[in-house]
Amino acid sequence: MLGLIRSMLGGAHVDALTPADVHESLSRGALHLVDVREAGEWQQMRIAGAVHVPLSRLAQQLDRLPADKPIVFYCLSGRRSASAISLCRRFGMMHARHMGGGLSEWRAAGLPVQT
Repeated sequence: MLGLIRSMLGGAHVDALTPADVHESLSRGALHLVDVREAGEWQQMRIAGAVHVPLSRLAQQLDRLPADKPIVFYCLSGRRSASAISLCRRFGMMHARHMGGGLSEWRAAGLPVQT
């Protein structure tokens, strides 16, 4: 079972997954991981298997996100990915989650990145 952390954004609760949970689910192919950082950040470092959709363009690309598995967003710290969840919920995408602590927590946990 995925370990859920509760975080706050604009008064609304947003479910966040731990990096360990995301890593385990990603390795099983049980989710789609979406990096919402900007292009320069993506080019420097990313999580293998993630797709890149910057938060600044997410609203225009929501219909292109796959719907066959849960979507998990991530960024550097978790702030932009939590914003992505709020955006998704406004458009009725209630199954999306985000990785709490973002890429910073992922790396702190010793999980692999691509450069």
